[in-house]
Amino acid sequence: MANSAAGSPSSDDEREILETVERWVQRELAPVARRFDHADEYPQEIVEQMKELGLFGATIHAEYGGLGLSASTYAKIVMSMSSVWMAPVGIFNSHLIMAACVQRAGTEEQKRKWLPRFASGELRGGIGLTEPNAGTDLQSIRTVAVRDHKGTGDHYVLNGTKTWITNGVYGSTFGVLVKTDPDAQPRHRGMSMFICEKGDGFVHSKKIRKLGYKAIDSAELVFDNFRVPAANLIGCVEGQGFLQAVGGLELGRINVAARGAGIAMGALRDSLRYAQERQTFGKPIAQHQAIQLKLADMATRVEASKLLIEQAARKYDSGERCDIEASMAKLFASESGVENSLEAMRIFGGYSYSTDFNVERYYRDAPLMCIGEGTNEMQRIIIARQLIERNPL
Repeated sequence: MANSAAGSPSSDDEREILETVERWVQRELAPVARRFDHADEYPQEIVEQMKELGLFGATIHAEYGGLGLSASTYAKIVMSMSSVWMAPVGIFNSHLIMAACVQRAGTEEQKRKWLPRFASGELRGGIGLTEPNAGTDLQSIRTVAVRDHKGTGDHYVLNGTKTWITNGVYGSTFGVLVKTDPDAQPRHRGMSMFICEKGDGFVHSKKIRKLGYKAIDSAELVFDNFRVPAANLIGCVEGQGFLQAVGGLELGRINVAARGAGIAMGALRDSLRYAQERQTFGKPIAQHQAIQLKLADMATRVEASKLLIEQAARKYDSGERCDIEASMAKLFASESGVENSLEAMRIFGGYSYSTDFNVERYYRDAPLMCIGEGTNEMQRIIIARQLIERNPL
């Protein structure tokens, strides 16, 4: 996939990229999804193909070796993949949130050092935010970094544990949110973000076994007197980590919304096909009004999700504030994935419990989208607070 000569891809280039990914999804991803999911086996060959497609650099600017795709086009890629198998999208989503932190807040030296290696997939990883006692409330994290000028130079020493980290086992490099000033008030002013590569003092521990989102490694990351160069502090200024993390989550929420919409699309597609094949009382069940009502609601959820995602993505691409739009898209599309997957189970009836069909996987994967990148309860609070702030009496 090549970028246009001007830097960012043209609309024709982006259309070609979408068509290329769609062909790959049908040819390579669809045939193996069920096997890897049921075995809970990391899809290494799929990862290598995603590297070749340039997906690890999807939203990284062309000048740093990425595809430079708009958030709108990126979301369409995510929907296409998630309509067949959602889990592999997480491998490059978490990676690109880390890259977005560097791209938006890093120094030029940091961008040139890290982004080309992220874009190629040479370095793959994710974002280390969640801890055993801190999820949505990021300001409660306990991982600390203390500056140390001794030994091999100017470093920080990190201690703490992160959990539920996508790419934790197979990834090598992570953007890690820490406390550099635990006593700061307000608390977010004492938080910083570092680029950390695995090495002495930084390892992954157990892989977390999950209901859904299988084959993709979610793991704990453990920091035990891990020394990281001060040059790896994103932006090279302490106290900016919380804002950097929240900024990266805007893209992450658009991605999660697109994953939810993709699951909703897959559930609708499979249900529509099955409803025309399955017969009861002498006719396809698609001709029964009860089934038609379900299909109509499922299709409406899909189209509404796409519109909300497009609205958020366009604002993100223009550099406008999009916290309300990203939260609305994430809230509605993720709930649509859950609702459509459940309706698909009902349309398939007893066969929905068979692992010979994909709908049981949609049903297991979908609820995670209501939790990841901030729970849907928190999305509602964000939406309401911003509405009040933007519309004072």
